[in-house]
Amino acid sequence: MIARTLAYSALWLMVALSALAPAAAVAADGLHLVLTPSQKPTDLLATGEEFAKVLTKLTDIPVRVTVASDYAAVIEALRNRTADLAFVHPVGYVLASREAKAMIVVRNLWHGKSSFTSRIYVRKESGLKSLEELRGRAMAFIDPASSSGYTYPMVLLIQRGLVKNRDPKTFFREVVFAGSHDAGMRALLNGHVDALASFDMAREQYLKDPAERERIVYIAESPEIPEAGIAARAGLDPAIFAKVREALLQIRAPVYAGLLLRLYEIDGFAPADDRDYDPVRAAVELLGVRPR
Repeated sequence: MIARTLAYSALWLMVALSALAPAAAVAADGLHLVLTPSQKPTDLLATGEEFAKVLTKLTDIPVRVTVASDYAAVIEALRNRTADLAFVHPVGYVLASREAKAMIVVRNLWHGKSSFTSRIYVRKESGLKSLEELRGRAMAFIDPASSSGYTYPMVLLIQRGLVKNRDPKTFFREVVFAGSHDAGMRALLNGHVDALASFDMAREQYLKDPAERERIVYIAESPEIPEAGIAARAGLDPAIFAKVREALLQIRAPVYAGLLLRLYEIDGFAPADDRDYDPVRAAVELLGVRPR
């Protein structure tokens, strides 16, 4: 009986030590933060490295940064634990939570809000006024895992009875994925597509020329979407998780306003809870979104 008890104790100790090993490795080797590629990767990486230095200073934990190749790669990095932290858009977080057991750390503040909407944009000169008029047209989405650039506008189209069987090609003549919001806005402006799905401030963010901005209007808008944020991989040491969250909540204006603006044009971070994303989960389930 004593021998068996000692054996169980030894086994329990081995399991406990193995569970602690990843946390110790993080403390020694630092944290890996992955950025969602929603803008030019080279510019984003340079700004991300500056952001990492601030986070390193506030946590006393080295932080290195990489830019993911696409939205799905962010989820995969959290799933295979090559990333400890990642900037995730709302649908990306829901998928990362479901597929990789990731947990939200903080939510972005953007233009003073922690939510946004999706809009379907057209060129004013096209004369298009409604979603129904887009039948047989060329449509640009951003990425199959994008919240404002695919999931929410697709839900809108499905609920209107325009898209059948979750397939946008049952309504549009051509469907393209721009890869980034700025590329999508340029494609629309230059006449390569007839419509674009993107977030509610995309026109203001990517078209600085007032004359260009004036040419773009929107014909439909989704319900509110909880803002993007930063998620942590499953198994991250709770003490490190708490330390990172505390540090992120300190990164705000006026001290870091310029950095945050260049990073994702955000104002800072707000506390977040997994339940905040339940409406996004409902949209994901309706559309049947899966990581690629």
